[in-house]
Amino acid sequence: MPPDERLGYIAIEDEMKSSYLDYAMSVIVGRALPDVRDGLKPVHRRILFGMNEMGLAHNRAYRKSAKIVGEIMGNYHPHGDSAIYDTLVRMAQDFNMRYPLVDGQGNYGSMDGDSAAAMRYTEARMTKLAEELLADIDKETVDFGPNYDESLQEPLVLPTRVPNLLINGAGGIAVGYATNIPTHNLGEVIDGLLLLIENPDVTIAQLMKKIPGPDFPTAGFIYGMSGIKDAYETGRGLLKVRAKVNVESDERTDRERLIVTEVPYQVNKAKLIEKIAELVQDERIKGIADLRDESSDREGVRVVIELKRGEIPLIVLNNLFKHTQLETTFGVIMLALVNNRPEVLNLKQILSHFLDHRREVIVRRTAFELRKAEERAHILEGLKIALDNLDAVIALIRRAQSPDEARAGLMSQFGLSEIQASAILEMRLQRLTQLERQKLIEEYKEVLKQIEYLKSILASPALVRQIIQDELAEVRAAYKDERRTQIVKEEAEISLEDLIAEEEVVVTISHTGYIKRNAVSLYRAQRRGGKGKIGMGIKDEDFVETLFTASTHDSLLFFTDAGKVFWLKVHEIPEASRGAKGKALVNLLALSKDEKVTATMPVKEYRDDRFVVMATKQGVIKKTELSAYSNPRQGGIIALSLDQGDKLIAVHVTDGSREMLLGTKQGITIRFKEEDVRSMGRTAHGVKGITLEAGDEVIGMETITPDSTTAILTVTEGGYGKRTPVNDYRVQGRGGKGIISVKTTERNGLAVGFLQVRDGDEIMLMAAKGKLLRCKVDDIREVGRNTQGVRVLDLDGDDDRVIGVARLAEVVEAIPEDQPEA
Repeated sequence: MPPDERLGYIAIEDEMKSSYLDYAMSVIVGRALPDVRDGLKPVHRRILFGMNEMGLAHNRAYRKSAKIVGEIMGNYHPHGDSAIYDTLVRMAQDFNMRYPLVDGQGNYGSMDGDSAAAMRYTEARMTKLAEELLADIDKETVDFGPNYDESLQEPLVLPTRVPNLLINGAGGIAVGYATNIPTHNLGEVIDGLLLLIENPDVTIAQLMKKIPGPDFPTAGFIYGMSGIKDAYETGRGLLKVRAKVNVESDERTDRERLIVTEVPYQVNKAKLIEKIAELVQDERIKGIADLRDESSDREGVRVVIELKRGEIPLIVLNNLFKHTQLETTFGVIMLALVNNRPEVLNLKQILSHFLDHRREVIVRRTAFELRKAEERAHILEGLKIALDNLDAVIALIRRAQSPDEARAGLMSQFGLSEIQASAILEMRLQRLTQLERQKLIEEYKEVLKQIEYLKSILASPALVRQIIQDELAEVRAAYKDERRTQIVKEEAEISLEDLIAEEEVVVTISHTGYIKRNAVSLYRAQRRGGKGKIGMGIKDEDFVETLFTASTHDSLLFFTDAGKVFWLKVHEIPEASRGAKGKALVNLLALSKDEKVTATMPVKEYRDDRFVVMATKQGVIKKTELSAYSNPRQGGIIALSLDQGDKLIAVHVTDGSREMLLGTKQGITIRFKEEDVRSMGRTAHGVKGITLEAGDEVIGMETITPDSTTAILTVTEGGYGKRTPVNDYRVQGRGGKGIISVKTTERNGLAVGFLQVRDGDEIMLMAAKGKLLRCKVDDIREVGRNTQGVRVLDLDGDDDRVIGVARLAEVVEAIPEDQPEA
């Protein structure tokens, strides 16, 4: 059988290449990628155009989604009803679209991944904003092309007044291409467009002052500016997006909980909760006692993560960020179709293409309106001629045997065009009244003015720019809203300061190093003379040595005897009940073996006019600006450089105008002005504060105000003590040998403590064999400097001695509000 002459032969690889390229281009241009001008893919464009053709404006009645889908599929998009309905649903979801284009009524799905109800149950219409995308579409502003069966015409792009590509973003995977454009805030994008109109040479850095970054419909946080900068400059970048998590305390159960109120964009909330539960069950994340979803559509997202007692929220939260979608990465690829060619665009290019589109739309709209105005003027000119020659026109029409004869007569006798003659023949008799004639003349004048204005627009690019500006300003005024997504410039670990409300708390530290915090609301002042109770449950041999109020956002500086300083935020200190002793500092700070905390200071702000003054065992004193300690590190930093065998023994924060008092174990003190100590760097060694005799060492430092009426309490190891007025210690020069504060003999022994005290203060004395004495300083006699003092503590034998003295912190009572005051 001879081969059919109509058949040809072609290599299969050539046919595959040709056919696949055709398919690829169809997917790229006709399905998966948005147009840079209106930010829409063909299916979105067809849905909006079809709904507009159906008259589904924002102020009209809803129509069944099935009806809408049927119209779109039958007229413009023959790719299946499910594809069209899924797109329609997404355009109505406010957690997917920053500015929804479809106003849906019924079940349109949820953030938990719930699908929408069937299209026969839901209804829809356009939003008011969607109508801005279709504004002036009937004025030949955009090109139309045939639909799939060439029975209708559909727009190839919409004449949008809204920068939809940026405000609603886009996502799609084509053949060899992918796009992932984040959503933005409409007001910010329009501000950027206006800036670009005013200054076409504006840089992307300048545009970022108006458009700082994406703005997701589900809010959350974007951490780090580098990813945003890369995306805006190159069209590609990675954004770290985190959920918004608040910390709440439950005073009833003495526990804290994490409250998730915003999740990263496009995260399925139900799967997120399922993942957290799975990690807790597998013990990959510890410290979580309970997990529940309290969300509702009306109130938004609320996922509650209950923590176990004593857990630090920051640790649990960072583990959740690491292992779950509470933190996600949004990969930005700003790829769109430019003249039907896919291009990766930077921020300025996207804005420029939109402005070019608006410019073309306005020029085409103006040309259309000019043509219509000129046509109307042409008709009005004919009507004016007819009115000026009314009797002759009426006579001519009465004589004519037919409309065609009348039309031809008017054209020949009065020099009218066919259009003008037809308009005269169609004119109603009421237009012949004097009032109607005047209206016609006024209309003609207005049309002439309009023609002049429209021509001026076409002749002036500056006027076109002004119209673009005015229309953008109108859109901004009508639709702008507040930014939802917060941008955190630093990409460091999240701080709980972003999550915890600022409030005053009471921090207590015991002598043996246990620390805790409580809300100030738990403490209530008692009347003068009240007994008071300690706000910390402690062992008999321990006591509250430090107590202060601070904000949860304040820092605590912990100075150690090794000359290092560590940081803790107040909110990182465990919150415990009134009866609990708290948590050991060694479990909160990265201390070395045998390293002990010497001093603790709360800091609200690191001011340059505040100083940290430190004293060492070997008589060295050092002053450094407080701001030098503003950069915390996990393992602490050097507070001052120590000589071999030296230790840091005291630290105070001053304002630079105080006086310092150093005391040694041989009973010597020196008082000098703080200004004698120059400020130096953080790692500096310091200067000599006192010249020590052989075998002597500094055991204490106090900050004295020049007008102080307090006393210096000196306690010796033999159990003796005395108070001496501060004014008995004269001011000397720094580095001197000092003066006697207490006479040390074999009977009373060496000094073990120097404290600045006031009337009413209480102290605690500790002996080597474990004996403790708590007494008021008022019971210790006030005597001169060069005396031995009086016995304060009876020791157990000749081999016992006092090893320390400490001033007790003010004691307070934790009283429930409904309990009567003591």
